[in-house]
Amino acid sequence: MLRLNIAGAAALMLSTVIAYAQPIVFVPQGSANTVRMVNAETGETVKQITGLEAVHGLSGAPGVPYLIAGSYSETDRAEIAELTQPEGVSEDEHAAHHSAAKDEPIGPSDSGISILSVLDATSGEIIRQIEVPGAVHHTAVSPDGRFAVATHPSGDGISVIDLTTFKLVAYVPTGSMPNYAAFGSDPSVVYVSNTGNGTISEVDLERGIVRRNMVAGVGPEHIVIDPIKAVLYAADADAGDVIELSLTDGTILRSFAIGGELHGIDLSDDRETLFVASRGKDKIATITLADGDVQHADLSPEPYHLTNIPGTGTLFVSSRAEPKIWIIDEVTMTAKGEFKIDGEGHQMVALP
Repeated sequence: MLRLNIAGAAALMLSTVIAYAQPIVFVPQGSANTVRMVNAETGETVKQITGLEAVHGLSGAPGVPYLIAGSYSETDRAEIAELTQPEGVSEDEHAAHHSAAKDEPIGPSDSGISILSVLDATSGEIIRQIEVPGAVHHTAVSPDGRFAVATHPSGDGISVIDLTTFKLVAYVPTGSMPNYAAFGSDPSVVYVSNTGNGTISEVDLERGIVRRNMVAGVGPEHIVIDPIKAVLYAADADAGDVIELSLTDGTILRSFAIGGELHGIDLSDDRETLFVASRGKDKIATITLADGDVQHADLSPEPYHLTNIPGTGTLFVSSRAEPKIWIIDEVTMTAKGEFKIDGEGHQMVALP
C-alpha cells in the first residue's frame, strides 16, 4: 500500500511539472474574484488563483518573476479593512505598512482604496498586497521588472510601484480617464492612454512626471507598442479606428478604419500584423502593417479582450457577453477551440 501511495504521489508531481512546462496564460475573471491559469495550447485549467476581488487589470513581462493584479473595487479610506498578512511578512512589517499608508497617503485624498496584488509568476501565489488610491482599470510591468503601474480612471492618474520594495512610490496625474498602460524600449518610461481627453501621456517613472502628451484620436483605450519601430497603436474605441502614433515625434502616421466599438488590440510575434477586437461589430480584424490592408472575420458574441500567445500562432479572445475564451488561429482567423471561464475575461497575460 505504501508503495502504491508513493507511486501515486510521484505521478501527481510529474503531471504537475508537465502541466507547468507548457506555456501558461493567466486569465483574470472579474466578478468571479479569481484568476484562471490555463494551458496555452488547450485551454485546460491548471490552477485557480483566489483572493483577488474584482480583478480586471493583470500584467507581467518575460523573465520578470511577478504578475500585478489590480482590483476594480474600492473601499472607503476610513473603512479600509486589515488585509490578510502575506506569507513571509512579520506582524511588525505588516503593521508598519498599513500605518504608513494611512498616515501619509499618496494620491488624491478624496479617493477610495483598492488593492494591487503581487503574484508569483510561476505558481500564481499572492506574495504581497498593496493599497493604491482608487479603482484599478489596467496594469503594466516594466521589461526590467523594476516598476509596475496601475491606471485609475476615476482619479485621472496612475500609481507607480517600486517592485524592489513593493511600495507605492508615486501618483502621477496623466489626464482625463487614464485607461491602458504599455512600455516601449525604455523600462523607465510608460505610455498611458487618456480616454477622456484623447491623448497619450509619456510618463518618466524615475522622476514621477509626464514628459509630454500626444494627441491620439477621440478616446484611445487599449494600446500596444512596437519598441523596435518606436510606434504605438491605440484603439480609438468609440470612433472605431486604430491610430498609429510615432513615439519619436508624437505625430499620427496612419489611421485604420475598423468600425464598431473597439476593445482588445495586440501585435503578432513578428510585429507585422495587428489584431483588433471589434465588440460592436462582432468581428476581429487583422491589419497588415506593411500595406495597411484590413481584413475582418466574424466572431460572436462581443469579442472583448484580445491577447497574442507568443510562439503558438494563436490569439486568446474573451467574450463580453458570455463567460468564455476563444482560441483563434492567427492565419485563418477562425476558432480552433474555446473554453469556459467564470465571470468576465479581462487583461490576459501569456508567459512561456
